[in-house]
Amino acid sequence: MKKKGLITLILLISFMLPLFSFSHTVSAEEISQDPSLEDIKERGVLIIGTSADFPPYEFHATVAGKDTIVGMDISIAQKIADDLGVELQIEDMQFDSLIPALETGNVDMILAGMSATDERKLSVDFSDIYYEATQNLVIRSEDKVLYSSKDDLAGKIVGAQMGSIQEKLAKTEMVDSKLISLGTTSDLLLALKTNKIDAIVMEGPNALAFTGVDDTILTFEGGFEGGDTEGSSIAMSKGSDSLMNVVNTSLAEIEAEKLIPDYLAQAGTYLETAQGSAATESGKSSMTNYWSYFMEGTLNTIFISVVSVIIGSFIGVLLALVRLSNNKFFSFLATAYVEFVRGTPMMIQVMFIYFAVGYLINIPAMLAGIIAVSLNSGAYVCEIIRSGLSSVPTGQVEAARSLGMGKNTALRHIIFPQALKNIWPALGNEFVTIIKESSIVSVIGVSELIFQTRVVTSVSYRGIAPLAVSMVIYFILTFSLTKLLNYYEGKMSHD
Repeated sequence: MKKKGLITLILLISFMLPLFSFSHTVSAEEISQDPSLEDIKERGVLIIGTSADFPPYEFHATVAGKDTIVGMDISIAQKIADDLGVELQIEDMQFDSLIPALETGNVDMILAGMSATDERKLSVDFSDIYYEATQNLVIRSEDKVLYSSKDDLAGKIVGAQMGSIQEKLAKTEMVDSKLISLGTTSDLLLALKTNKIDAIVMEGPNALAFTGVDDTILTFEGGFEGGDTEGSSIAMSKGSDSLMNVVNTSLAEIEAEKLIPDYLAQAGTYLETAQGSAATESGKSSMTNYWSYFMEGTLNTIFISVVSVIIGSFIGVLLALVRLSNNKFFSFLATAYVEFVRGTPMMIQVMFIYFAVGYLINIPAMLAGIIAVSLNSGAYVCEIIRSGLSSVPTGQVEAARSLGMGKNTALRHIIFPQALKNIWPALGNEFVTIIKESSIVSVIGVSELIFQTRVVTSVSYRGIAPLAVSMVIYFILTFSLTKLLNYYEGKMSHD
């Protein structure tokens, strides 16, 4: 036994040594040269990360009948891409996911009205400041007589975007208020309008953009002591000096040619267009203008669910057979996998695969989401199938073997068909769950139904109606699948 343990330890060390040497080689290469600029030019694409719910910096708008991310930051990014002679690619995700995406190489830089705080400088490098703004408070118009400064909100509930400078300001300068942090500005505005919070800490131009198209809310400067010292900068990976030099050169040209006012004016035209289209619509019919958003989200949700069901079922069957096998080592590994996956949140699994695995290989967000959902589903399917196989009486197995059937033949023709009837309801519930839980992949920017719902909320300036539409769509998907599963369950019972 001791000899076997020693051999296992040697094998593990032999396997891990190349990994450590590989990591060391990469680090030495990164220190000796900075490939950031050369990689972008060789690829021919500049990939920026942003959180497109932050007008006038970046937001969704319908341009020539097509959903497009526009705003001041996008104009700056386009200027940098043009100076580099490459195409611009925009990756939209939640604000708190941007720095992990940059650190793992999924994006080349971040343009999201981000401030160069000391905490962020520990993880990324920042360009020169390209825009400075005040920090505002957004309240309901009906509360105008109640609040005129941040001190008036003592004992009240305030909201801020998760991971933002506004969240930091609320924590440090509004200590008597209760803070709620949400992932997107759209969620914050919805919380404000539905009386879940009393105010939002928001950057000045962003606040003015939203209040300018919505009479139910208003804004004023919050009087934050630390708010005026932070400006917006572009974040890049540590050590990206060659890229930093080019970016700062482009920013200097933008400042010299005074292009920022033009960029803001252009963003304002998109906001005015959105305001006009929203004002001409009322009731449920207004959501029909955004059918393409819901359609794209629904199709992506169906695609992710179907692929994940197929892959997850294959993984589940394989794991179940391994767990029931006589090989204790592989059975232990399968059990460990199942327990680990079931014991960790799917959101963490999605972010780990997209960001952490990104250190080794750049995985597209859609593929990372499918992999995470499939691996998660496989663990649950494994337990469902294992319990079904174990529920078949041993006498059935013995009878099959007495008739001369081999183990695999008995499993395929006798045991599994009986087990399938027993586990079909539970298996169907898992498939329905996948449709609903696939919404988690929106945190890494996959444009499934929840992601598109937030986009519609942002471009339509309406909070409840998009949620109602998404709820109906999810119900139609899950109800249809349930009816289909019940149909086949009836056929199996009849047979």
